[in-house]
Amino acid sequence: MEEPQVDKKWELRLYVAGKTPKSVTALTNLKKYCEEHLKDQYRIEVIDLLEQPQLAEGDQILAIPTLVRKVPEPIRKIIGDLSNEEKVLVGLNIRPA
Repeated sequence: MEEPQVDKKWELRLYVAGKTPKSVTALTNLKKYCEEHLKDQYRIEVIDLLEQPQLAEGDQILAIPTLVRKVPEPIRKIIGDLSNEEKVLVGLNIRPA
């Protein structure tokens, strides 16, 4: 018997520039929130702009680290190390404001 499809899959993209403390903190925080609130319903793609600077243009990245929620639409962005959990959850629309 097949598992029912989860109706919501979150696609998150974290833009960083190298392994700076802020970038590392942002990724650590993001993984923690996703595990707590989106268990098995998310995918995180980390894009290092030192290695792929051309990718900044597509999502109009102006500062780093920046988290972009690609799916579900609409696209949302959060800039910074994601240390304010409430702000991140509301910003990503995981938790209502």
